Amino acid sequence: MQSLDRGLAVIRSFGPDRERLSLSEVARATGLTRAAARRFLLTLVKLGYVRSDGREFSLRPRVLELGYAYLSGLALPDVAAPHLEELVAKLRESSSISVLDGHDVFYVVRVPTKRIMTVAISVGTRFPAYATSMGRVLLAALSADDLDRYLDEAAFEPLTARTVTDPGRLREIIGDVARQGYAIVDQELEEGLRAVAAPIRGAPDVGTAAINVSAHASRVSIASLRGDILPALLETARQIEADLQAQGTT
Repeated sequence: MQSLDRGLAVIRSFGPDRERLSLSEVARATGLTRAAARRFLLTLVKLGYVRSDGREFSLRPRVLELGYAYLSGLALPDVAAPHLEELVAKLRESSSISVLDGHDVFYVVRVPTKRIMTVAISVGTRFPAYATSMGRVLLAALSADDLDRYLDEAAFEPLTARTVTDPGRLREIIGDVARQGYAIVDQELEEGLRAVAAPIRGAPDVGTAAINVSAHASRVSIASLRGDILPALLETARQIEADLQAQGTT
């Protein structure tokens, strides 16, 4: 089990801004010794998940197989995608759906419009739950014990000057989200990015998912996010839930 955990940690050390890494960088990112990191990297090269040019390592397309079995087993993306496309066409803002995976939100559906983040988002992208609108919606759906565990274990880094990192304050915010049924995050994940999210309940194998709309702060005010975008988002969530329920009864 420890070897599996370390091998997966090596794969996770790569990302959108870490596409090519040296042996030293992988060791530093995973906390492994250089010898251990080298051993796992060479094993992954042999298995076809990683390539090497002799100096740097990068992931190969075969790593997609690791997530395909999970994504292909979800009914949610197929049901939700048409609704997201309609929502994006109506609002002309990007929309996504994610689930909670550990301390992160994991994107399972994404319909973009103009690119508004410095990091490209696609299915499979992860962000820390505490700093995202969808993350707070998903955290609000946890049991009291699971939320306590998350607040005790998660690392809260200031991603921007606005990021809430105090566990006590986050608990208050998550309580508000649970009561009001939606979350708004203003430039806590990235400067210039605002987002509003709502829950999607009843998805098979997921339970509660989250749907959001994200927009640039220079174009959409908080008042507009709440007054104009939120009603359309809530209606889309309701439609997806209805379709999921109907699919489950057929």
